[in-house]
Amino acid sequence: MTEDRPLVTRFAPSPNGPLHLGHALSAIIAHDLAKAGGGRFLLRIEDIDGPRSRRELADEFRRDLAWLGLEWEETAAQSTRLATYVAAAAALKARGLLYPCTCTRKQIEAAGAASGAERLIYPGTCKRIPPDPALPAAWRLDAGRALAATGPLVWEDDLAGPIPVDLSGLGDVVLVRKDLPASYHLAVTLDDAADGVTLVTRGADLFAASHVHRTLQALLDLPVPRWHHHALLMDDTGQKLAKRRSSPALAERRLAGENGRMLAEQLRLQHLRLGT
Repeated sequence: MTEDRPLVTRFAPSPNGPLHLGHALSAIIAHDLAKAGGGRFLLRIEDIDGPRSRRELADEFRRDLAWLGLEWEETAAQSTRLATYVAAAAALKARGLLYPCTCTRKQIEAAGAASGAERLIYPGTCKRIPPDPALPAAWRLDAGRALAATGPLVWEDDLAGPIPVDLSGLGDVVLVRKDLPASYHLAVTLDDAADGVTLVTRGADLFAASHVHRTLQALLDLPVPRWHHHALLMDDTGQKLAKRRSSPALAERRLAGENGRMLAEQLRLQHLRLGT
C-alpha cells in the first residue's frame, strides 16, 4: 500500500488538555519509527473542538516535544482545513452514504443501544424514521451502504498483520457533528491523506477506528497507509492515561526541572518491555 512512498508518521494532539505520558509515548514511537526509516515526523494540531481548543496549549505541546528531545515538521492545523471536510461530507451525502441524526445520547441509550468498540452502537433510529429537519443534526455513515459500495476491504497493521474491515462493532458512526463540520473519523482520515502520512501510529484504544478510516479511504479514493497500534501506558489503577482523569501533565514535569530526554529514554525502555 505504501511501499513506494517515503515513510511519514505524525503526532496529532488536540489542544483541549495538557499532554501526559501516554501522549509522550505515542509521539516518541512515531518519531523513532520515522527516524529509523529515514522518513519524516509531522506534528499536526487537531484544533476544531470548538471553545475547548486552546491555542496556548498547542504552544505547550511544542515545548513538551522539544523537552523530550524530539524533532518534527509542523503541518497545517485542522482549523485551516474546514472546507476540505465540508467538501468530503457533501460528496458522501450526494452518494446517499450519510444520513442526518438528531438523537441525543440519552435517546440512544433509551433505544437499547448495544455496547461496541465506540461505547454504544447506534441502533439506526433516524435511518428508519427521518428526523425533524428543524432540529440540529449530526450526519452518520450508513455502514451497510458504505461496505456495499466498497466491497471487502483489508487494512494492514505492523503488529497485528492484515485486518479485514468489519464495521459491525461500531455501527453507523458520526462523520459530521452537530456543532462541527467533521468528527474525528472524517477529519483525521482526510488530514493523513493531505499530509502524505504513510504510517499511522497511535494507541491500541483506536484500533477499531481504523475500520472506519479504511472505509473512508476507499469511498473518497484516498491513499492507504499502514497502521501501527501500540500498547497503552496504564496508571496505578490499571486504566489508560487520559486527560479526563487528570493524568499528570508533561508540562508540570518539565517546569519542575525533570530531565525530558531521560524521561523519553525511560519510556522507550518501557515500550520495549510492552513488546510493541
